[in-house]
Amino acid sequence: MKKLNMAIVLVTIFLISFLFVIMATNVPVFAGAKTVPQIIGEAKSQITEVTVEEIKNDINAGKNFVLLDVRTSEEFKAGHLPKGIKIPRGTLEFLIGKFHPNKDTEMVLYCRTDARAALCTNTLKEMGYTSVKNLKGGFKAWGEAGYPIYNRHGEFKMIAFERKE
Repeated sequence: MKKLNMAIVLVTIFLISFLFVIMATNVPVFAGAKTVPQIIGEAKSQITEVTVEEIKNDINAGKNFVLLDVRTSEEFKAGHLPKGIKIPRGTLEFLIGKFHPNKDTEMVLYCRTDARAALCTNTLKEMGYTSVKNLKGGFKAWGEAGYPIYNRHGEFKMIAFERKE
């Protein structure tokens, strides 16, 4: 009985270690499966990206476009770009038509770094939106450039970018 219990423990440890290595290295678990970086890379190959400098200039020039924040509500509350409006990634497909039914509306999407926004930008293209772009580097690049960030307390600038787990 002790040998059976020991064997079960060893197999369990092996399986947990194996799954941890798979998740940590982004190795596909199934043949033909894609890793997260591959999926994001494919999305980025299908979309247009703009820099924080370009968007800052457009904002300063009073250009009319939608700056869409696809981060979570908590991230948005902590700080967002000027003119930024929130539609989280998890509800984008369901809410975008309600708030922006015109598929020619110029939109720039952003998230923390640019990965979620790249996926969302590609999705909006697939939904027929014709003028959607991804903010390269996202919120992090905006803050690191020293551009203003807003929240319910007003305007501020980011001193250092630190992700809290």
